[in-house]
Amino acid sequence: MCTPQVTRAGRALLVIVLGVLASRCNKSTASPAPPPPSELSVITVALEKVSLSTEWIATLDGFVNAQIRPQVSGYLVSREYQEGSFVQKGQVLFEIDPRPFDVALSQAEARLSEAQAQLGKTERDLARDRPLAEQRAIAQSQLDNDIQANLAALAAIESAKAAVDSAKLNLGFTKVTSLVTGVAAIATAQIGDLVGPGTLLTTVSQIDPIKAYFPLGEQDYLRIADRINSSTSKQPWESGSGLTLVLADGNTYPRPGTFLAADRQIDPKTGTIRISAAFPNPGHTLRPGQYGRVRAETMTVEAALVPQRAVTELQGSYQVRVVSSDDHVTARTVKLGERVASRWIITDGLKPGERVVVEGPPTAEGAVVTTKPFELRRDAH
Repeated sequence: MCTPQVTRAGRALLVIVLGVLASRCNKSTASPAPPPPSELSVITVALEKVSLSTEWIATLDGFVNAQIRPQVSGYLVSREYQEGSFVQKGQVLFEIDPRPFDVALSQAEARLSEAQAQLGKTERDLARDRPLAEQRAIAQSQLDNDIQANLAALAAIESAKAAVDSAKLNLGFTKVTSLVTGVAAIATAQIGDLVGPGTLLTTVSQIDPIKAYFPLGEQDYLRIADRINSSTSKQPWESGSGLTLVLADGNTYPRPGTFLAADRQIDPKTGTIRISAAFPNPGHTLRPGQYGRVRAETMTVEAALVPQRAVTELQGSYQVRVVSSDDHVTARTVKLGERVASRWIITDGLKPGERVVVEGPPTAEGAVVTTKPFELRRDAH
């Protein structure tokens, strides 16, 4: 049996293999190269003049709402308008059966003729008896009676004329007309109904312009009370701009409104005062009873603004990422004010000149980053 011998060549090969393995181990344990700093889009905080707006829930109503009621009693025989249509002032809307009023007019005219005949008799009696009384052919009392009868006949004539005028007026009232130009509502009485002065037949609303009513808080009112009470002020808020109406579907009504009046008192239950405004409504798009929001630019302030996307909410608080002067990024809690277009007003937590991250990948707290300016769109201002 032979014992293997380790040759010189074998030892050399073993050394080479061990060297290769050692080299690979050293490479696997070496630290990787650090990644490049993240690039973030930032804005530099600056104070801007901003118009602050306030909104109030508003109810629309006709500029004039005329309740159409008959002035005489009778049976309704016709409706002369199309419900929901636009009607003119003086246009006939309903007709009440005129026959009883025709009869009443004929009776009044007959009584007038009777009174006129009686007046003629008293005038003839007076003309006959006056000379006789002067000649003492008849008693003076007879002449006095003639004079009194003549005066009574004259008064009866005036009374009969007034009765004729009243009968004509009542006959005219059988045609119920619109008191204003506007949109007529659906009728609340039907043909054949017995109606009277207490019966509401329909309502006609003047809706161009149309009124908007909204409640103004007492504190808000006190800020503009002087301008409201000024006879020359047509816009009580500092901005001087018109009122904006936001409709129920979220769209903004294209025509600005104007302030009209403040009510006489503040409601002690709600602490608000009723304000009325007017909005042009040539297309009759707006109708009484609609709800919306009236918005007004109530004041102008200097404030720091950041895009909404720069702000994140965390457990009820709001944070932004701030890049320091040495390019380290940290999170900071801020307080938000009102929203202006697509930006937030920052009331606390930022100073002018600081850089706020708007876009970019997530970064570790205190990480070094590179920055580039973020450009706001025009509609963000």
